[in-house]
Parts: sequence; structure tokens; C-alpha cells
Amino acid sequence: MDAKTKAIISHLFGIGWLIALIMNMNNKEEYASYYIRQNLGLIIIVVLLKIVGYIPILGPVIWIAGGILVFVFWLMSLIWAIQGDMKPLPWIGVKFQEWFKAL
Repeated sequence: MDAKTKAIISHLFGIGWLIALIMNMNNKEEYASYYIRQNLGLIIIVVLLKIVGYIPILGPVIWIAGGILVFVFWLMSLIWAIQGDMKPLPWIGVKFQEWFKAL
């Protein structure tokens, strides 16, 4: 499997991300690793938003607004992966690359 395919598969949250991670472990390719790190960050944000969503009154508002933002970031990342670009997500993409550099 080539790096671009792994990068695209990593956008399928959960099982797709895990498959891309496992496939990239034996033959690490920077392009695939880049998008695996980006999507791990988005997955963590989704989990945090879900937890925040349980806060009365304000939680659902944060959950909906954050969910829309995460979806837009996910879509941007998917388009860039398909195009062959390595662009970080706005505001947080560079941090994801620093925090998850072991992947």
C-alpha cells in the first residue's frame, strides 16, 4: 500500500485510522505518518467534545459548534491528502505533528 492510500484511509475514523497506523508501522512513510498524526489529533478532539457535551446547557452548544469545526478540518485534511499536499490543519495541525511525532 502506498503512502497516499494510507493517508486517505487514516481519515476513516476508528478502524480506518487503526489500519493505516498498523500498515505504516513496518514501512514508515512520512506522508502517511503526517496524516495519521493529524487524524489522531482530530479523534482526540472529538472525544473531548463528546465529554464536554454532557455539561448542562453550554455543553450541547460546544458539542455542535466544535463538531462542525472538526468536520470542516477533517474535510480539508482529506482533500489535501487526496491532492498530495502536506498542509497542517489551521491553528492546531503543527501542534499535532509535535505531540505525536513518534507515530
